[in-house]
Amino acid sequence: MSKKESKKKKKKVQPKVNPELEGFNIEIDSFGEIKTNFNIDRINEFLNKNVEDKKLAERDDYEDLKSSKPEKKDKKKDNDDKE
Repeated sequence: MSKKESKKKKKKVQPKVNPELEGFNIEIDSFGEIKTNFNIDRINEFLNKNVEDKKLAERDDYEDLKSSKPEKKDKKKDNDDKE
């Protein structure tokens, strides 16, 4: 076999992912920084919905925390209310 034949291009196989994360790509650059093509808030929302937090499961009020969604404050709205 020649060297040319042994150096076949490997196809990048995309892993099976949840449909909500279709197209998600994550890489670590040479400096160790994590680069993604999704906003970190979007990733956190997905994880909060789909992954159970083992550390909080022991709490008595865990079901209440899980069912209630934290309200995000709108900075513009807060500034308008102060005026």
